[in-house]
Amino acid sequence: MNSRQQRIMQIVGDRQKVSVAELAHVTGVSLVTVRHDLSQLEKNAWLRREHGFAILTDSDDTDARMLNHFAHKQSLAAYAASLVQDGETVFIESGSTNAFLARLLASRASITIMTVSAYIARLLRDGQCDVVVLGGTLQKGTESMVGPLTRMALEQVNFSKAFIGVDGFTGQTGFTGRDMMRADIINRVLKKGAENIVMTDSAKFGQIHPHPLGINAQINRVISDSQLAGVYEKALLDAGIEVIKTDIVT
Repeated sequence: MNSRQQRIMQIVGDRQKVSVAELAHVTGVSLVTVRHDLSQLEKNAWLRREHGFAILTDSDDTDARMLNHFAHKQSLAAYAASLVQDGETVFIESGSTNAFLARLLASRASITIMTVSAYIARLLRDGQCDVVVLGGTLQKGTESMVGPLTRMALEQVNFSKAFIGVDGFTGQTGFTGRDMMRADIINRVLKKGAENIVMTDSAKFGQIHPHPLGINAQINRVISDSQLAGVYEKALLDAGIEVIKTDIVT
Protein backbone atom coordinates (compact mmCIF):
# COMPACT_ATOMS: atom_id res chain seq x y z
CA MET A 1 0.00 0.00 0.00
CA ASN A 2 1.55 3.29 -1.07
CA SER A 3 1.37 6.61 0.78
CA ARG A 4 -1.52 7.89 -1.34
CA GLN A 5 -3.56 4.78 -0.60
CA GLN A 6 -2.79 5.21 3.10
CA ARG A 7 -4.12 8.77 2.85
CA ILE A 8 -7.27 7.51 1.15
CA MET A 9 -7.82 4.97 3.92
CA GLN A 10 -7.35 7.61 6.60
CA ILE A 11 -9.92 9.88 4.94
CA VAL A 12 -12.46 7.10 4.42
CA GLY A 13 -11.85 5.84 7.96
CA ASP A 14 -12.59 9.28 9.40
CA ARG A 15 -15.68 9.98 7.30
CA GLN A 16 -17.07 6.51 6.47
CA LYS A 17 -18.14 7.58 2.95
CA VAL A 18 -16.25 9.86 0.54
CA SER A 19 -16.83 10.64 -3.14
CA VAL A 20 -14.25 9.56 -5.69
CA ALA A 21 -14.10 13.14 -6.98
CA GLU A 22 -13.23 14.49 -3.53
CA LEU A 23 -10.54 11.85 -3.01
CA ALA A 24 -8.98 12.86 -6.33
CA HIS A 25 -9.01 16.52 -5.26
CA VAL A 26 -7.53 15.87 -1.82
CA THR A 27 -4.78 13.56 -3.06
CA GLY A 28 -3.99 15.71 -6.11
CA VAL A 29 -4.29 12.97 -8.72
CA SER A 30 -6.68 12.13 -11.54
CA LEU A 31 -9.98 10.30 -11.21
CA VAL A 32 -8.45 7.40 -13.14
CA THR A 33 -5.62 7.11 -10.62
CA VAL A 34 -7.97 7.24 -7.65
CA ARG A 35 -10.22 4.60 -9.20
CA HIS A 36 -7.17 2.37 -9.67
CA ASP A 37 -6.22 2.88 -6.01
CA LEU A 38 -9.77 2.11 -4.90
CA SER A 39 -9.81 -1.05 -7.01
CA GLN A 40 -6.70 -2.29 -5.23
CA LEU A 41 -8.07 -1.37 -1.80
CA GLU A 42 -11.40 -3.03 -2.55
CA LYS A 43 -9.63 -6.17 -3.81
CA ASN A 44 -7.85 -6.41 -0.45
CA ALA A 45 -11.13 -5.84 1.45
CA TRP A 46 -10.16 -2.47 2.95
CA LEU A 47 -13.22 -0.70 1.56
CA ARG A 48 -15.92 -0.99 -1.08
CA ARG A 49 -17.03 1.23 -3.94
CA GLU A 50 -20.60 2.22 -4.60
CA HIS A 51 -22.03 4.75 -7.09
CA GLY A 52 -19.02 7.06 -7.18
CA PHE A 53 -18.17 6.76 -3.49
CA ALA A 54 -15.61 4.90 -1.39
CA ILE A 55 -17.25 3.35 1.67
CA LEU A 56 -15.94 1.43 4.63
CA THR A 57 -16.71 -2.25 4.47
CA ASP A 58 -19.31 -3.53 6.88
CA SER A 59 -16.92 -3.79 9.77
CA ASP A 60 -16.47 -5.47 13.08
CA ASP A 61 -14.49 -3.99 15.97
CA THR A 62 -11.14 -5.13 14.59
CA ASP A 63 -11.81 -3.52 11.21
CA ALA A 64 -12.65 -0.25 12.93
CA ARG A 65 -9.54 -0.33 15.13
CA MET A 66 -7.34 -0.93 12.10
CA LEU A 67 -8.25 2.54 10.87
CA ASN A 68 -7.11 4.22 14.09
CA HIS A 69 -3.47 5.35 13.73
CA PHE A 70 -3.54 3.52 10.39
CA ALA A 71 -0.10 4.55 9.08
CA HIS A 72 1.59 3.90 12.43
CA LYS A 73 0.17 0.39 12.64
CA GLN A 74 1.18 -0.42 9.10
CA SER A 75 4.71 0.76 9.87
CA LEU A 76 4.92 -1.40 13.00
CA ALA A 77 3.68 -4.44 11.10
CA ALA A 78 6.15 -3.91 8.24
CA TYR A 79 9.07 -3.93 10.68
CA ALA A 80 7.69 -6.97 12.51
CA ALA A 81 7.31 -8.85 9.23
CA SER A 82 11.00 -8.25 8.50
CA LEU A 83 11.87 -10.17 11.67
CA VAL A 84 10.20 -13.39 10.49
CA GLN A 85 12.62 -15.73 8.75
CA ASP A 86 11.85 -18.39 6.18
CA GLY A 87 10.96 -21.69 7.83
CA GLU A 88 9.79 -20.12 11.10
CA THR A 89 6.64 -20.90 13.02
CA VAL A 90 5.27 -17.78 14.68
CA PHE A 91 2.30 -17.02 16.90
CA ILE A 92 0.18 -13.96 16.09
CA GLU A 93 -2.27 -12.89 18.78
CA SER A 94 -5.44 -10.96 18.01
CA GLY A 95 -5.78 -7.19 17.55
CA SER A 96 -5.61 -4.63 14.79
CA THR A 97 -1.82 -4.24 14.48
CA ASN A 98 -1.41 -8.01 14.45
CA ALA A 99 -3.98 -8.15 11.65
CA PHE A 100 -1.75 -5.85 9.60
CA LEU A 101 1.16 -8.22 10.26
CA ALA A 102 -0.89 -11.22 9.17
CA ARG A 103 -1.72 -9.50 5.88
CA LEU A 104 1.97 -8.87 5.21
CA LEU A 105 2.99 -12.46 5.98
CA ALA A 106 0.14 -14.14 4.10
CA SER A 107 2.08 -14.52 0.85
CA ARG A 108 5.10 -16.26 2.42
CA ALA A 109 4.72 -19.96 1.71
CA SER A 110 7.69 -21.01 3.84
CA ILE A 111 6.30 -19.93 7.22
CA THR A 112 3.64 -21.24 9.58
CA ILE A 113 1.37 -18.89 11.49
CA MET A 114 -0.41 -19.96 14.65
CA THR A 115 -3.22 -17.79 15.94
CA VAL A 116 -6.16 -17.70 18.33
CA SER A 117 -7.89 -15.09 16.18
CA ALA A 118 -10.71 -16.17 13.87
CA TYR A 119 -10.45 -12.74 12.23
CA ILE A 120 -6.76 -13.24 11.40
CA ALA A 121 -7.44 -16.79 10.22
CA ARG A 122 -9.94 -15.39 7.70
CA LEU A 123 -7.36 -12.87 6.47
CA LEU A 124 -4.98 -15.78 5.82
CA ARG A 125 -7.42 -18.14 4.11
CA ASP A 126 -6.22 -17.25 0.60
CA GLY A 127 -2.57 -16.81 1.58
CA GLN A 128 0.40 -19.04 0.85
CA CYS A 129 1.55 -19.54 4.45
CA ASP A 130 0.48 -22.49 6.56
CA VAL A 131 -2.10 -21.58 9.21
CA VAL A 132 -2.81 -23.28 12.53
CA VAL A 133 -5.87 -22.01 14.42
CA LEU A 134 -5.92 -22.89 18.11
CA GLY A 135 -9.42 -23.76 19.23
CA GLY A 136 -11.50 -22.80 22.22
CA THR A 137 -14.50 -20.70 23.10
CA LEU A 138 -15.11 -17.97 20.53
CA GLN A 139 -15.26 -14.54 22.12
CA LYS A 140 -17.58 -12.94 19.62
CA GLY A 141 -16.66 -9.32 20.21
CA THR A 142 -12.95 -9.81 19.51
CA GLU A 143 -13.27 -12.98 17.38
CA SER A 144 -10.61 -14.56 19.59
CA MET A 145 -10.47 -18.04 21.07
CA VAL A 146 -10.31 -18.04 24.85
CA GLY A 147 -10.82 -20.34 27.81
CA PRO A 148 -9.50 -23.72 29.00
CA LEU A 149 -9.53 -25.42 25.59
CA THR A 150 -7.34 -22.66 24.17
CA ARG A 151 -4.94 -22.99 27.11
CA MET A 152 -4.76 -26.75 26.49
CA ALA A 153 -4.07 -26.20 22.78
CA LEU A 154 -1.21 -23.84 23.61
CA GLU A 155 0.41 -26.56 25.69
CA GLN A 156 0.61 -28.80 22.61
CA VAL A 157 2.41 -26.41 20.25
CA ASN A 158 5.67 -24.49 19.97
CA PHE A 159 6.73 -21.40 18.05
CA SER A 160 9.85 -19.28 17.80
CA LYS A 161 8.27 -15.81 18.01
CA ALA A 162 5.04 -14.50 19.52
CA PHE A 163 3.58 -11.17 18.41
CA ILE A 164 1.37 -9.73 21.12
CA GLY A 165 -1.02 -6.78 21.21
CA VAL A 166 -1.56 -4.72 24.35
CA ASP A 167 -3.96 -2.01 25.45
CA GLY A 168 -1.77 -0.01 27.83
CA PHE A 169 1.58 0.47 29.53
CA THR A 170 3.02 2.54 32.38
CA GLY A 171 6.27 2.13 34.25
CA GLN A 172 4.33 1.23 37.38
CA THR A 173 1.86 -1.30 35.96
CA GLY A 174 3.77 -2.78 33.05
CA PHE A 175 1.65 -3.96 30.12
CA THR A 176 -2.10 -4.22 30.67
CA GLY A 177 -5.19 -5.32 28.76
CA ARG A 178 -8.90 -4.50 28.79
CA ASP A 179 -10.23 -8.05 28.61
CA MET A 180 -9.70 -10.68 31.29
CA MET A 181 -10.15 -13.72 29.04
CA ARG A 182 -7.83 -12.44 26.35
CA ALA A 183 -5.27 -11.46 29.01
CA ASP A 184 -5.36 -15.02 30.33
CA ILE A 185 -4.42 -16.41 26.90
CA ILE A 186 -1.69 -13.81 26.37
CA ASN A 187 -0.17 -14.70 29.72
CA ARG A 188 -0.12 -18.38 28.71
CA VAL A 189 1.61 -17.46 25.45
CA LEU A 190 4.24 -15.39 27.26
CA LYS A 191 5.09 -18.36 29.48
CA LYS A 192 5.96 -20.51 26.46
CA GLY A 193 9.41 -18.93 26.39
CA ALA A 194 9.45 -17.87 22.74
CA GLU A 195 10.80 -14.50 21.64
CA ASN A 196 7.93 -12.34 22.84
CA ILE A 197 7.38 -9.17 20.82
CA VAL A 198 4.86 -6.47 21.71
CA MET A 199 3.56 -4.34 18.87
CA THR A 200 1.67 -1.22 19.86
CA ASP A 201 1.35 2.35 18.67
CA SER A 202 2.54 5.11 20.99
CA ALA A 203 -1.02 6.17 21.86
CA LYS A 204 -1.34 3.11 24.13
CA PHE A 205 1.46 4.27 26.45
CA GLY A 206 0.30 6.02 29.59
CA GLN A 207 -2.97 4.07 29.64
CA ILE A 208 -3.84 1.65 32.45
CA HIS A 209 -6.26 -1.25 32.08
CA PRO A 210 -7.40 -3.82 34.66
CA HIS A 211 -5.56 -6.96 33.60
CA PRO A 212 -1.76 -7.41 33.76
CA LEU A 213 -0.08 -8.91 30.70
CA GLY A 214 2.84 -10.92 31.96
CA ILE A 215 5.85 -9.36 33.58
CA ASN A 216 8.43 -7.17 31.91
CA ALA A 217 11.06 -9.92 32.06
CA GLN A 218 8.94 -12.03 29.68
CA ILE A 219 8.99 -9.37 26.93
CA ASN A 220 12.00 -9.31 24.61
CA ARG A 221 11.13 -6.44 22.27
CA VAL A 222 8.66 -3.62 21.87
CA ILE A 223 7.94 -2.24 18.41
CA SER A 224 6.29 1.17 18.50
CA ASP A 225 6.29 4.33 16.41
CA SER A 226 8.64 7.29 16.52
CA GLN A 227 6.24 9.28 18.71
CA LEU A 228 6.88 7.02 21.71
CA ALA A 229 7.61 9.36 24.64
CA GLY A 230 11.07 9.23 26.18
CA VAL A 231 9.75 8.45 29.65
CA TYR A 232 8.16 5.22 28.43
CA GLU A 233 11.13 4.28 26.28
CA LYS A 234 13.36 4.67 29.35
CA ALA A 235 11.04 2.52 31.45
CA LEU A 236 11.20 -0.23 28.84
CA LEU A 237 14.97 -0.03 28.47
CA ASP A 238 15.42 -0.07 32.24
CA ALA A 239 13.40 -3.29 32.30
CA GLY A 240 15.80 -4.87 29.81
CA ILE A 241 13.39 -4.67 26.86
CA GLU A 242 14.71 -3.79 23.41
CA VAL A 243 12.82 -0.85 21.89
CA ILE A 244 12.36 -0.30 18.17
CA LYS A 245 10.75 2.94 17.01
CA THR A 246 9.61 2.89 13.40
CA ASP A 247 8.96 5.69 10.96
CA ILE A 248 5.71 5.81 9.00
CA VAL A 249 5.83 3.68 5.88
CA THR A 250 5.52 5.68 2.65
